[in-house]
Amino acid sequence: MSGRSELTLADGVRLRVETTGPADAPVTVVLLHGWCLDRRTWHHQITALEDAGARVVSYDARGHGRSSATRLRSATLAQLGDDLAEVLREYAPAGPIVLAGHSLGGMTIMEFAETYPQEFAGRVAGLVFVSTTAEGVTHTRYGLPHPLAPVLRIAEEAGAGLLARLGAWRPHSAMLPVLRPTVRWLLFGADYEPTDLEITMSAFGRASLRSIGGFRASVGAQHRLDTLAALGDVPAAALVGDRDRLTPPPCAESIAEALAGTELTVCAGAGHMLMMERPDEVSAALLAVVERAAASSPNRRADPRGRTERNGYDQAA
Repeated sequence: MSGRSELTLADGVRLRVETTGPADAPVTVVLLHGWCLDRRTWHHQITALEDAGARVVSYDARGHGRSSATRLRSATLAQLGDDLAEVLREYAPAGPIVLAGHSLGGMTIMEFAETYPQEFAGRVAGLVFVSTTAEGVTHTRYGLPHPLAPVLRIAEEAGAGLLARLGAWRPHSAMLPVLRPTVRWLLFGADYEPTDLEITMSAFGRASLRSIGGFRASVGAQHRLDTLAALGDVPAAALVGDRDRLTPPPCAESIAEALAGTELTVCAGAGHMLMMERPDEVSAALLAVVERAAASSPNRRADPRGRTERNGYDQAA
């Protein structure tokens, strides 16, 4: 299965999916993008993975990019974890998988691990977390002095609740030139390519107000350090920029502490869009995990928690 296609999920939402690389590659890499972004933010890594002969699956999350809108009640991390399970069953039904997530995408991976522990244990052979967190907004300061951050957080939460109720409307797409300086400051560090900023702005313009506001509550509430700690010795990497205003270094540090064997990389001068700001470093870390995953046994691993998964899928014996 190669090229672009659509996957209709159980609730009728349609995901735009792109696959590249040989079907018989030893490892399939699944890339998950961040909040209000889309799969194009991984373009540097897709090229690097293609050059290395890996099979790559990338898709736009519900309510993002070229995928269809989400209902408000489905704008949750739990739903994104369910969506990932459906994508894997359709596009990577066999063989080892490496999951790489940026920001919201990393949190989606954690939700999948929490909800489908046996499916995760049996399939996932490597993890890459880029500019993400397992602790909600615990460490988020928006680049502001500590006393001001809680005030902005309260305002942000209230604003998100309002935006979530405005539906699939995208009025901000007509105001991207005005919003560009703010988005650039919030998401990027010192160095970036203008084309990458344009991709980011384009992706932001495609996200509906419901998506911008609707996912905020579950993002803020998620805490999955215990989930990571239960995963054992899965080959993993966590990368973060030291100027990340949304998921600063303590977020990646806590992930590395919880998940045994994680290689932590802090990139000086970089912000939240690390795949674009430091493409070589992120691609190298991703390829290293893919190599380790390919060398490891693809056999099913037992779930260390002995839990049964949601919806009766792959029940414990």
